[in-house]
Amino acid sequence: MDFTEKTLSREVIYEGRIIRVYRDRALIPGGKEALREVVEHPGGVCIAAVDDERRVYLVEQYRYPMEENTVELPAGKLEWGEEPYLAAVRELKEETGCTAEKIDYVGVMYPSPGFSAEKLYMYIATGLKKGEQALDEDEYLTLSLLPLKEAAERALAGEFKDGKTALLLLAADRLVE
Repeated sequence: MDFTEKTLSREVIYEGRIIRVYRDRALIPGGKEALREVVEHPGGVCIAAVDDERRVYLVEQYRYPMEENTVELPAGKLEWGEEPYLAAVRELKEETGCTAEKIDYVGVMYPSPGFSAEKLYMYIATGLKKGEQALDEDEYLTLSLLPLKEAAERALAGEFKDGKTALLLLAADRLVE
């Protein structure tokens, strides 16, 4: 069966610095109309930076919407229209200080497809060369290293609340030689 919904109209509800929110009227299967609210976001990248000792870089930072510190893989928002690979290179350097000989694309995930059009592009970086962090002016984080196997086990145990981190740690544990 075709589950495609056709947008009939779109109203901008909010336009901010990072997101836009729309209220759409859509034609759904069966011929009825439904209201849909959509958050448009430029997307982001997440990088599992794995060193030669098979340790992965993690960052701890305060997440305002959650009102708590979270431990995550290095990640960042795309600028509108930015190439995800280039954003991954940038975010890796900014948050860890590292450059990588190799950055492999793993896939894309949709963190909340019920209301958000955000896409997160996931990468694994290896052949790391350490340098200086270049944090954004409003970015505060603590950097740490954890054995990749331990990080993946902790992800399976539900210790990482951030979905992109948990998913990419599990993938990296399988994919990194």
